Amino acid sequence: MEPTTLTTDRLVLRPFAPSDEDEVYAAAQDPDIQRFTLVPSPYEREHARTFVNELVPTGWREDTAYSFAVRLGAEGPLVAAVGVHVHEVFGNRAYEIGYWATKEHRGNGYMAEAVRAVAGWAFTELGAARLEWRADVDNPGSWAVARKAGFQLEGTLRAGMQGRDTMLDCRIAGLLPTDLGLPSRVPYVPSASA
Repeated sequence: MEPTTLTTDRLVLRPFAPSDEDEVYAAAQDPDIQRFTLVPSPYEREHARTFVNELVPTGWREDTAYSFAVRLGAEGPLVAAVGVHVHEVFGNRAYEIGYWATKEHRGNGYMAEAVRAVAGWAFTELGAARLEWRADVDNPGSWAVARKAGFQLEGTLRAGMQGRDTMLDCRIAGLLPTDLGLPSRVPYVPSASA
């Protein structure tokens, strides 16, 4: 897919670029980002360089991951990152969202605003029928963002995600296009027994 830029009232979301290396490196020094995401720990300068120069462009080019740098305005500071990762599940494409916010910009609603923008884009441009969110059960901040963005909690998965050296229990939630008032590319019929 061709890289794209999204905007909200306060934010500009664009694919990460080489010029973002310093800010990515600085943000990833946060112990919470290293604890609750899959960034390498310790996070070295080379990790940031590889991320912005190789991983992000490859994800967009191969339609396997779409990573957005979230900035406060076009020229403002990096406040967050949002990514949509594509997985094959039973021969179908499944979409999972992940994110982190810089420590100094948490608590301002930027993250939920960015997640809603990326979710809307995933439904309308990627044709996603569903977007999943997962996070360590010990990460209530991530769940607060997902809930504010409209995700519905669907349960807890025992050993549902891999941490650094162990399997972790995680919460899982889903968002459908109709949750955002958007049409679904495939009709959804809820179970009568649910």
